[in-house]
Amino acid sequence: MEESGEKERRIMAELKVEVVPAAPGLQGLQGGLVRGADLFGYVGIEAVLDQMRRKTMKAGFEFNIMVVGQSGLGKSTLVNTLFKSKISRKSCSANYEEKIPKTVKLHSVSHVIEEKGVKMKLTVVDTPGFGDQINNENCWEPIVEYVNEQYEKYLREELHVTRKRRIPDSRVHCCIYFLPATGHRLRPIDVEFMKRLGKIVSIVPVIAKADTLTVEERQDFKERIRRDLAANGIGVYPQAEYDEDAEERLLNDRIRESLPFAVVGTDKEHQVNGNKVLGRKTKWGIIEVENVAHCEFANLRDLLIRSHLQDLKEVTHSILYEKYRVRRLNESNITFSELGLSAWPLENGTDKNESDSHL
Repeated sequence: MEESGEKERRIMAELKVEVVPAAPGLQGLQGGLVRGADLFGYVGIEAVLDQMRRKTMKAGFEFNIMVVGQSGLGKSTLVNTLFKSKISRKSCSANYEEKIPKTVKLHSVSHVIEEKGVKMKLTVVDTPGFGDQINNENCWEPIVEYVNEQYEKYLREELHVTRKRRIPDSRVHCCIYFLPATGHRLRPIDVEFMKRLGKIVSIVPVIAKADTLTVEERQDFKERIRRDLAANGIGVYPQAEYDEDAEERLLNDRIRESLPFAVVGTDKEHQVNGNKVLGRKTKWGIIEVENVAHCEFANLRDLLIRSHLQDLKEVTHSILYEKYRVRRLNESNITFSELGLSAWPLENGTDKNESDSHL
């Protein structure tokens, strides 16, 4: 036996195969991890990435964002600027006329955006009427109700005996909260909203129309907001407790140090040094929206789309929705009939409410 083991080790050494001890969670399994280019031949494991990419490009994916803030802060303009398309509620409505509703009403607009063969169904949920009334008491309740309704719809679909292969996802993956550029502190309505919504949706706060503040005023305002968030126990995305490793923590720490992003939105182009740039023209010059020296719009876009879009979706599904699902299923008064489901499948193996599920 010893000679056999020695011979095996000698062969492995000649082939330069690295055998790594199994990870802690795999200690009960025999063997270890063999890695590197010194396998006996090409296996093709990395081809799974191409498979995933092809399936994603073919099926597309969904991304749902909510914009919250009082009228006049440029919510629609910023969303149009983020996706370089006329996708806001105002842009899509012919002869749109701005009217401040007496109560908070939610409107959603969906578009399919395609870039280099990748399709994304983008849904933008607007909240006209928020913070616009003299008495804004409990104005966040319709928004909380909407977010929970989307969780409930997803939960109902999951609990069907025969589920759809792909459940439509209308859950809010991110809420962009617009703070007016007052230069002071968080208002009571800001604190109350983010306290309540931060528990059920990922919130990214932004300072709207940041070009109305000087650089020094902007920095002081950001520091005051961060202190107010910490003092009130408000968690905004990305939360430190969701960081998975040291590399991700370093990246997210830099983002947390920059929050809230001071942004400027526009959908108009101007000529600057012979190049077309998105910007706002003022008496003093042109504010370039995508120039990080002028505002932090590019940082917000990178966070929402280029670096953390998938993480926002995973946090929504694996953490926020999971909390909702566990709470609902643990409620003592919840019944299957309340969810629109039968307690048990019928004798023939089908659910009596299957016809209602449109599956």
